[in-house]
Amino acid sequence: MAKGTLKDEVKTFIVQSLACFDTPSVVVEAVRKEFGATITRQSVEGYDPTKRAGSNLAEKWRLLFEETRKTFLEDTATIAISHRAVRLRALQRMAEKAENAGNMVLASSLLKQAAEEVGNAYTNRRELTGKDGKDLPVPVSPVTIFQLPDNGRS
Repeated sequence: MAKGTLKDEVKTFIVQSLACFDTPSVVVEAVRKEFGATITRQSVEGYDPTKRAGSNLAEKWRLLFEETRKTFLEDTATIAISHRAVRLRALQRMAEKAENAGNMVLASSLLKQAAEEVGNAYTNRRELTGKDGKDLPVPVSPVTIFQLPDNGRS
């Protein structure tokens, strides 16, 4: 199907999908399932202004792409897997399945990953100050002064 024969609804779907970093192959399949339209990967690339094929994209679609991409990058809260609780539930389901299937190596690996998730192993947060922003406590090492023996040389 050529660009000009697609309805605006389909074009909007394509542009927004590409702005959310979906590959052209994924978009082609999604358009086929959602709208029943058959399109090529090359025609989909024509709706991506970051690609050479989309360099002549109409301003309307370019603005939609930029706005969608900006919103997508700023709003990760709408992506379920970005939340720790969702990841832990998924890991729990996988670990239970692996254990029921007798795959103890996989179950152990998943349990380790869940423990790391809970222990903030997968975050970029680093505590550089003490509690409530105060200075970190300086460890005080005990200094022991020994009395040297006289050895008869007073």
